[in-house]
Amino acid sequence: MVRIRDIELGDFPLLLAPMEDVSDPPFRALCKKHGADLMYTEFISSEGLIRDAAKSVQKLDIYEYERPIGIQIFGYDIESMKQATEITEKTNPDIIDINYGCPVKKVACKGAGAGILQDIPKMVKMTEEIVKSTKLPVTVKTRLGWDEQSKHIVEVAERLQDVGIEAISIHGRTRKQMYKGDADWSLIAAVKENPRMKIPVFGNGDIDTPEKAVDYKERYGVDGIMIGRASIGYPWIFNEIKHFAKTGSHLSKPTINDRVEMAREHLEMSIKWKGETLAIAEMKRHYTNYFKGIAGFKPYRIKLVTSFDLNEIKETLDFIKEHEAQFELV
Repeated sequence: MVRIRDIELGDFPLLLAPMEDVSDPPFRALCKKHGADLMYTEFISSEGLIRDAAKSVQKLDIYEYERPIGIQIFGYDIESMKQATEITEKTNPDIIDINYGCPVKKVACKGAGAGILQDIPKMVKMTEEIVKSTKLPVTVKTRLGWDEQSKHIVEVAERLQDVGIEAISIHGRTRKQMYKGDADWSLIAAVKENPRMKIPVFGNGDIDTPEKAVDYKERYGVDGIMIGRASIGYPWIFNEIKHFAKTGSHLSKPTINDRVEMAREHLEMSIKWKGETLAIAEMKRHYTNYFKGIAGFKPYRIKLVTSFDLNEIKETLDFIKEHEAQFELV
């Protein structure tokens, strides 16, 4: 049984990665429904929380059915991160997660996210101060290092454990790689194999099929897997992995009708949570994936991703459902 303090996550948990403008409450609800064991919010700016910025505060929204749920924060200033931790704790999440992995320039170049991988002593000090400032378990998501010459994750993970983190999720790329090339899981395995490591080690990067998830579980010995991009527009992946791991066989792929209903449910929850305009805009990346791999679908995908009219979007979804027989999953 994998545990983060007293939170039981099962024998091999599947985690939903924190993804900006993706891992919001509507999307998390769908992933939870389809097998995610632990989820994290979109990352939240410590400075935004301190300023009481509306977008940052809204990201603190969590719901009982999501538990266990972690709220992820990021920032470059230790004092601000401590204050953000105290604000976050009041919303009663199960876990506080620190983002040391975001590679985006506007974050990393300020020394936040993956930027702190250029200053490991500060990373350790910040982590220690955050652990001291909360009664909740603290976890970390990070990368192998800043670049090829600084892949010190084995030492870094040990030092972070020593100052009190209770789990670590590691994306198998450096900051310099962004999301290019293949994730290197051998160094994630090296963290897990370090005899001094006692906390759960979760691997992240490139897991997009049940076969790969089971293969990496066995090959690299991690305690669980964090799934990010492969879940966008495809929350079914969690249960598909679990079923394959248990039986060696595949669940039936979602039908066109299943995809339409999921997209519709997602859209409706998004409108309820963030309003029609923003929901329509942010659903576009999901439509592309909900209907990925369908022969002859391009004209309808274009309609879904270019329309800003709710009625037109709903009519397009209805048409796809009514004419399911003309589409073929490839």
